[in-house]
Amino acid sequence: MRGRRLLDAALDRLVAARSRIRRIERREFGEFRRWVQDTSNLLHLSIVLFVPVVIGFVTYLSNQVQTLSFLLFPPLASGTYTLVADPEGEYANPVRFVASLSAGALCGLVAYTATVWAYGGVDAGVVHPESAALAVFLTGLVTWAADIEAPSAFATALLALVTGDVDPETYLVSIVLASSLVAGAFVLWREQFYEQRAKYLYETVRGDDHVLVPVRGETGERTALFGARLAAAHEAGKVVLCDVVDEATAQESGQTDATDAEATATGAPETDDATTAVEAAEGDDAATAASGIGGDALAPSTAERVERLERIAGTVRTRIGVPCEVVVVAGDPVSATLQAARNANCDLIVTPYEADRGALSPFVRGVFDGDLDAVAFRSSAARRRWPRVLVLVARPGDTAHAMIDFATRLTHGRGVVSATTCVGSEVERRRAETRLNHLVETVEGNVETRVARSSVDDFIAANAEHYDLLVLGSSGERSPASRFVSPPMFQRLQGLDCDVAVFDRGAP
Repeated sequence: MRGRRLLDAALDRLVAARSRIRRIERREFGEFRRWVQDTSNLLHLSIVLFVPVVIGFVTYLSNQVQTLSFLLFPPLASGTYTLVADPEGEYANPVRFVASLSAGALCGLVAYTATVWAYGGVDAGVVHPESAALAVFLTGLVTWAADIEAPSAFATALLALVTGDVDPETYLVSIVLASSLVAGAFVLWREQFYEQRAKYLYETVRGDDHVLVPVRGETGERTALFGARLAAAHEAGKVVLCDVVDEATAQESGQTDATDAEATATGAPETDDATTAVEAAEGDDAATAASGIGGDALAPSTAERVERLERIAGTVRTRIGVPCEVVVVAGDPVSATLQAARNANCDLIVTPYEADRGALSPFVRGVFDGDLDAVAFRSSAARRRWPRVLVLVARPGDTAHAMIDFATRLTHGRGVVSATTCVGSEVERRRAETRLNHLVETVEGNVETRVARSSVDDFIAANAEHYDLLVLGSSGERSPASRFVSPPMFQRLQGLDCDVAVFDRGAP
């Protein structure tokens, strides 16, 4: 018996250690994913991994031809770095890359030939000053005239003068071939990976087409229309309207499930997992879902909720044109709403914004603490369209990309999205512009970037009235101490004429 207890204890420790290792792995993977979602970090990682592989492959091929000189590789490596470091920049044109390196080598060959003709020959390892000056002069002139200026061209021009036992003609041919190979690899990397990075790195590209809307408060219908606009951007978009009743109300209907604490409000037969509450059929039967099943089975308060949901669902189908279902569940508002979203296969929750003494209400905080993406929508007017959207970007990453992606869904290419960040000094402007450009490259639509040298509060106060919607993050990645010292921006917004959408990335 003692040996059995020791064995069981050892197994328990192994299971616990395995679980701990898996949690660490998930946490580290999540941290790495957030780090690489910053395009600057992604480019640095590509430089570390992609450039050595390409240069190594070119070196392997050159080793098969013993006459090629190692002098081929310094300008090739620097040119490859220039391509990958700024894939959308001035020097990232593959044709220009090949042409500039080849033109530099050709100018070096001309300078070398002129030196041989002028001096009747050139001693090995000796470079005349006139040759170097002529090579650089010709390179600058030719690349300027052909509009193919690139730093590496001057390197190939000078290296052509010191090729040693390799003929400059052979060096020129090797430059053309090797640079063409590198340019081809760069084009493949840029088109198949870099320009498609949103598909690999950002989850909103693959999801957020099934939207659950908790219909709460006076702005429930406006929130449902807002969520429907987000869902309508995808062909598979769907909206699920949800309401929650307490256990006592569910008991009155006789539909409470003791395990899942949910109720079938219409009295329809329960499913095997007892998770479906009320689903209004699409089309003409939507308005008669409750009565067709038997309205007498519903408590009066539940029947009233179902009727309200069906009315809003009809408005959503008519005005937005997306499928809409309704569901009523029983239990704790937060847990029941999150479970209803999972049961309906929803990947985004759009809830009305609720504040309690300036802070988020317990319900909205609970939704934000869940594992699904969520948006808290604060409506200030009866808008049904948002053609002008202002997106405040604090830092690059999946959250920033999701906010811009949602904004472009709302405008449908007919409005304008302003991705904006605020800086404290002029020296930060260039870096901030680069971050915004990297973000908007991954989305489609009419997106402009703005960098404001002011505080976020002052910028919003001066510009919010020119927009229909303000989108900002929930500051969920900040620590509680940081949020206590400096409350999130959305808690400091008062008296705005535009609507506000607070986005929160679900916990992994």
